[in-house]
Amino acid sequence: MFQTEFEFTLPKGYLDGEGNLHRTGLMRLAKAEDEIAPLQDPRVHANPAYATVLILARVITKLGALDNINARIIENLYASDLSYLYQLYCTINEFDRGDKANNGALPLHLGIG
Repeated sequence: MFQTEFEFTLPKGYLDGEGNLHRTGLMRLAKAEDEIAPLQDPRVHANPAYATVLILARVITKLGALDNINARIIENLYASDLSYLYQLYCTINEFDRGDKANNGALPLHLGIG
């Protein structure tokens, strides 16, 4: 069996509405549906970069004490944490951002990195 979930620690952390800081979490490997489903979302039609937010909300299974990760949580991360999660996503899903076979195309359909 291969590893399907990966622990992480955010550089800064997510500060919730009650002032609790959430830094550690779990991210699972992405499935095809995780990248396809967000493309149907009207927010992605209006802003393709929003796909990154929706995909990360699908593959992050835990963040601190939070078990229900949604787009609003991802939207409220610090930029350094969003970048860290994007890089982790690429690493665990074995995306090579400079891969010549895909002409250097980024996963998440445009990416942030």
